[in-house]
Amino acid sequence: MENIRELTKAEEQVMKALWQIGKGSIKEIADLMSDPKPAYTTIATQLKVLKTKGFVTYEINGSAYNYIPLVVEKDYRKFAFDKVFSGYFGNSYQRLLSFLVEEKTSDPVTQLKLRELAEKLKDQ
Repeated sequence: MENIRELTKAEEQVMKALWQIGKGSIKEIADLMSDPKPAYTTIATQLKVLKTKGFVTYEINGSAYNYIPLVVEKDYRKFAFDKVFSGYFGNSYQRLLSFLVEEKTSDPVTQLKLRELAEKLKDQ
């Protein structure tokens, strides 16, 4: 996971579709993307970049290319979270939980669950 690089929003959109199907052609990837869908050539270009970045590989199936993710979604999610966690919250769980409770949750059940999780963190 140490070689993971940050993705652009467009590259991340392509990867999310590819992670969802596990392996697929440009058309299959495009079918999973939300409207307005990028052009076929745009997705092809993004896949070339993703190959260069080490995120995907491909196999040739007749005249079609099937793309396969090399980076697991869970690993990229951890990479992206760690970047936000260190950059915006200074690696502080207290700052993160404070943000979630004060800024992002209004529903009392969710706030209670967050408090319970915070208590578990204290015990570790």
